[in-house]
Amino acid sequence: MFTELSPMKLFAIIIVAIFVFGPDKLPDFIRNVTGVVRKARAFADSAKQDLRSELGPEFQDLEFEDLHPKTLVRKHLLDGDGLAGVAEIRNALDPRPELEAVADAVRDASDSRTPAAASESAQASQSSRHAFDPDAT
Repeated sequence: MFTELSPMKLFAIIIVAIFVFGPDKLPDFIRNVTGVVRKARAFADSAKQDLRSELGPEFQDLEFEDLHPKTLVRKHLLDGDGLAGVAEIRNALDPRPELEAVADAVRDASDSRTPAAASESAQASQSSRHAFDPDAT
């Protein structure tokens, strides 16, 4: 959320805050905002601690950051341990070796035909082709 906050944007926010709240009320406003942020952080920490104590000792090392979907994917798939299984699945589902074998078989079959038969089949396939219109639907 705050990753796109550049120094120019931060400077613009400060200038707008000075105009909106005025230089005399701005320190009180900043104190109030920091107090709210501090209370929210304390509330979140106490909620985490309560959840850990309610779940029991087997969840004492539970990291709530690991429950975020991006962190979960990064931890389990993008680390070195998870890539071995992904590479194995990718290699098992890769159709290229089978396609190369079929292409080689077709080339071998076409090489074994006589040139006269090959020219006759080429003429027959050209005469049996229909006109193709790319604009037709």
